[in-house]
Amino acid sequence: MEATISDPKVLVIGASGQVGAQFLAFYQSLSRPESPLPAARHPERADWLQLDLATLDANLADEKLRGIDLRAVYVFAGMTNVDACEDQPELAFQTNAHGPAFLAAYANRQNIPFVYFSTEYVFGGKAERPGPYLEGDVPDPQNVYGASKLAGETAVREAHPGALIIRTTVVYGEDPQGKNYLYTVLRLLGTGSQLRVPQDQISTPTFNRDLIRATIGLVDAGASGVYHVCGPELLGRLEFAKRVAERFQLDSTLLLGKDTCELKQRAPRPLAAGLGTDKLRREFPNLVPRDLTACLDDCEPSLQPFLQSILPKS
Repeated sequence: MEATISDPKVLVIGASGQVGAQFLAFYQSLSRPESPLPAARHPERADWLQLDLATLDANLADEKLRGIDLRAVYVFAGMTNVDACEDQPELAFQTNAHGPAFLAAYANRQNIPFVYFSTEYVFGGKAERPGPYLEGDVPDPQNVYGASKLAGETAVREAHPGALIIRTTVVYGEDPQGKNYLYTVLRLLGTGSQLRVPQDQISTPTFNRDLIRATIGLVDAGASGVYHVCGPELLGRLEFAKRVAERFQLDSTLLLGKDTCELKQRAPRPLAAGLGTDKLRREFPNLVPRDLTACLDDCEPSLQPFLQSILPKS
């Protein structure tokens, strides 16, 4: 699309992904003077901006955004397949660090907010130094994905000292692509298939709508620096899956708990991980995400069409 948009916009990079799509829908429902401008590597509509972090440089960032009255930039896009990052480290660092930094530099020159999303994978998750981790804890990434996101945090802060960096983890909820862990559990159990689940990976699962609500609240408050935004419960992947099965009346005996080492994943994973939200609770208690039970109740109506499409017809 030709970037000659005169009315105020907030740039939503990764608008076709899970969180980006939910952010887009939520933002459009708000009464705000600026409207969202969706951007993606493969735009879904003609009025979206084509933007690929994997090929972005400073000149291309300027060229893409010239003429747009931007009021904020949100980077939801990234290379998040952990094993693919391990196989393609250069692409991972370009997509997760260098590309976002070019956009952060542009936002800094325009004096507008910039939001970068990071991950619990910047931490080690080792038994001798387990999570949940706080913002001030020393990072110790165990794989290329975590290292590339940590590099992204550093590069973004250098390019835009006022940037907001949000670390989150195991994001679930309504997903247009149906790829998040919640959908994996529903799809396999709903069709009577077994699911091998890493029983030794501990985290703090996060409802995507709560993440979006907190993000907008932080930006509106002028927050900057690093914030952890995640669910309040420290849960293993197996416990999460069992609670999903119970909530949607699916057969939890199809869940096969396995140690991570048995799954033969190419990239190492942090096991005893999770993020602590003490800072968010202290400074913005109204923005803290809810627990799993409340969030599953919230998203159940939006999941019904998907469930009806996979469950056996009675």
